[in-house]
Amino acid sequence: MPATARTQTVAVAPMPTSQGQVVRMTTRPVAKYDARKIAAAIARNVLPPLVVLMALLGIWQLTCSQAGSSLPPPSQVWIDSFDLIAYPFFNYGSQDIGLAWRVLISLERVAYGFGLAAICGVLMGAVIGQSVWAMRGLDPIFQILRTVPPLAWLPLSLAAFQNSNPSAIFVIFITSIWPVIINTAVGVRNIPQDYRNVAQVLRLNQVEFFWKIMLPSAAPYIFTGLRIGIGLSWLAIVAAEMLTGGVGIGFFIWDAWNSSRLSDIIVALAYIGIVGFALDKLVAAVGSFITRGTAAN
Repeated sequence: MPATARTQTVAVAPMPTSQGQVVRMTTRPVAKYDARKIAAAIARNVLPPLVVLMALLGIWQLTCSQAGSSLPPPSQVWIDSFDLIAYPFFNYGSQDIGLAWRVLISLERVAYGFGLAAICGVLMGAVIGQSVWAMRGLDPIFQILRTVPPLAWLPLSLAAFQNSNPSAIFVIFITSIWPVIINTAVGVRNIPQDYRNVAQVLRLNQVEFFWKIMLPSAAPYIFTGLRIGIGLSWLAIVAAEMLTGGVGIGFFIWDAWNSSRLSDIIVALAYIGIVGFALDKLVAAVGSFITRGTAAN
């Protein structure tokens, strides 16, 4: 029997026919998966972006291969930055490390800053969503503060913390907290009144109401805010590291610019884009699992 099938046995008593013959039910193979459907799904999801990527690389190669071009073509990037591409985890010293290590260092800062923003944002959003007056009074302020660029917070954070690492974490926190607060507050405001009535009938206290009613009902809104926040966190850390230094991916880009290593910058940008995409999909997957698919993907 092929590996792609399993045996399904159905137990049925023998059934005599009109001629006296006995008909018995036998086992039949049931396919676990359809190879054609899987191949079609892969082709539908992988081939279009792959074709577009190859077309863009071809245009880039043709455009930047001309004499006098200020940017290197993909072939030159491959030659100049082969070590960064092929060996992302090399470690030859404090500043001579692979891009994967630099990304991990930046992700550690993002984990601290975004984690604090997620916790504080959900709690503050829950409190604000419970009060109409708090929503009306604070929402305009939040809408103004969320438009402040990440780097605008950096001088104040450096003055307050006198250290680059907590300053970068604060920039991540203050940049990513606003969409979490706003979306959580909107989700709490949209909790059906029937749910609130059930909480009153069951005499749930505020803590029980928060865990059993508020969080499950507002979860799709909360994870929408978290997806926006994680993207802003990744943008903020790259911008902050360019000025605060260290060994993160942001400082690597700034150092490569000062050394005129344009190929290294292009490779670093590819790393940043891939990691940002992975972070967004990770938060979306967690949200889809927790909300049973009701969160927008």
